[in-house]
Amino acid sequence: MRLTFLAVLILGLKTVISLVLAFLNRKAVKAKALNPPEAAAAVMDQETYAKSVRYTLVKSYYESITDCVDAIALSVILLTGILPRIYSFVVPQALENSAFRGALFITLTGLLLSLISVPFDFYHQFKIEADFGFNTSSVKLWASDKLKGLALTLVIGIPLLTGILSLVHFVGANWWIWGFCLLFVFQLIMLVIYPILIMPLFNKLSPLPEGSLKARLFALSERTGFKAKTILVMDGSKRSAHSNAFFTGFGRFRRIVLFDTLIAQLSEEELEAVLAHEIGHYRLGHIPKSLVLSFLGTALSFLTIAWLCNTNWFNPALGFKSGQLAASFLLVGLLGGLVTFWISPLFNLLSRKHEYEADHFAKKAMGGAEAMIQALRKLSSKNLSNLTPHPWYSGFYYSHPTLVERERALISKA
Repeated sequence: MRLTFLAVLILGLKTVISLVLAFLNRKAVKAKALNPPEAAAAVMDQETYAKSVRYTLVKSYYESITDCVDAIALSVILLTGILPRIYSFVVPQALENSAFRGALFITLTGLLLSLISVPFDFYHQFKIEADFGFNTSSVKLWASDKLKGLALTLVIGIPLLTGILSLVHFVGANWWIWGFCLLFVFQLIMLVIYPILIMPLFNKLSPLPEGSLKARLFALSERTGFKAKTILVMDGSKRSAHSNAFFTGFGRFRRIVLFDTLIAQLSEEELEAVLAHEIGHYRLGHIPKSLVLSFLGTALSFLTIAWLCNTNWFNPALGFKSGQLAASFLLVGLLGGLVTFWISPLFNLLSRKHEYEADHFAKKAMGGAEAMIQALRKLSSKNLSNLTPHPWYSGFYYSHPTLVERERALISKA
């Protein structure tokens, strides 16, 4: 019970910190609501700026409520000991020691717990996003996305988990090394098949039509050493007015993907600058560095699970038998956020460093900063970005520098 109460105590502290940071951020936004800084005037007109303030505040209140609900739900789960009961009844007892039963337990319990977020997701999409003109989805499409996600979880998640959990029966105590390797190979395969098989289940991907934009972007990829096989346009507008661009896959499977909303919002030169920024991440080695950090984190997680599983205090403290590997997997998944929350600012700091470097790469590729600055300003305006966050809030949560910070760096760096 001591572990349970310690976890709830840390969870409470985490929630309080989140609420305090959100409060400080709202206070900073409200303080400049009627008197925006000069930098904001160059990005948004007065009406758009007022709308961005309202959007930021509404989202902040919503996120604070969901943080509290999540904390309460996890506290109830920990204090009531409901998970062992789910383990006993979720699948047939005949599968007591099978890896398949463990995979079913983890997957179905995760799906049951995710039901808590469904009404909040619906409210966010069809109330908040709709009120500010971002939602372009229908209830039918939203429900279809949820069902497709559920199907993929069952079809992919259960076999993968079964394979990982079964390793303990074949390789013993070193299962976590082989389990990590299995997941590593799976993730590499997914990098290739995701844009080919998974993404088309949700979005239509079409080759960028012939014309000046395609010629401009392929010329950029050639001169920056990023040889992509194709540039695809994704129909993101059928769900949201928000915009994005990214590349996926590697080697001969590499693809550049542009949201149709992005193409509609930016000029060709500005699109070129955005793509130059994304290529910068690749050329500067940010992608493999991020993958290495992710894989190291995964390996550490597997090692932690293997250690905790066989202690006489972790599983028993939460109602499970020592050595029940599936239970340890689920518990570490549920409690992992109590650890990662405190170190996430460090990873966000690294991410912001990478963003500055990619911006500088784009500046060099474009022969100046103007196109990148104009693209950032337009995207901030179209997406109603918060231009005046509290520095503690942005420092803790933001994976990208603020617009003002990015402009300052683009102008000052040679």
